[in-house]
Amino acid sequence: MSLRSISVLAIDSCETLLKDLTQRAGSLPVRIVNANLLEFRAQLAAPPDVILCMGDTLTHLRDQSSVEALFEDAASSLRPGGVFVATFRDYVTTELKNAARFIPVRSDDERILTCCVEYADNTVTVHDLLHQLERGSWRLHAGSYRKLRSAPQWVEQQLRTLGMAVVCDRVPGGMVRVVARKPPASAAARTAAGP
Repeated sequence: MSLRSISVLAIDSCETLLKDLTQRAGSLPVRIVNANLLEFRAQLAAPPDVILCMGDTLTHLRDQSSVEALFEDAASSLRPGGVFVATFRDYVTTELKNAARFIPVRSDDERILTCCVEYADNTVTVHDLLHQLERGSWRLHAGSYRKLRSAPQWVEQQLRTLGMAVVCDRVPGGMVRVVARKPPASAAARTAAGP
């Protein structure tokens, strides 16, 4: 399979990220759409082979019912044998305590980004602390946002309930990876459909 036979639909609601992707994609077959992730089915021309929900996207959804709706839409829109892959941060299995709640994210000579998490029942509040070197002095930029707490076992169970075969594991950076495969079409259904 050549790279030219693959087409990609990239959906995000952040204009800055979409502009960056447009520059990086160049002439690659990537269709970039500014839309709500939960409305991805309206953008599909055919059942996809793969749906990726990478980074920590699941935890940024509004609530657990939004996560369930995304899973249902992914399972029903994938072609038979298609794969849904998601990565997300596990804020359920182990709650960070005291100083461990402060997580170094990245740094270079001009920036130091740290985040701190505060736990509630179904969410965490993440506080981003960016120290940036500006004209010889360090300046603090701070912001906060809410994220969902979804247990890996819950995610796995939701996808299994939709009839998908699921593998769940941990990957570097404290993330959980879930790979869910839609069952292939039965031999009878393939025969009835013809070649």
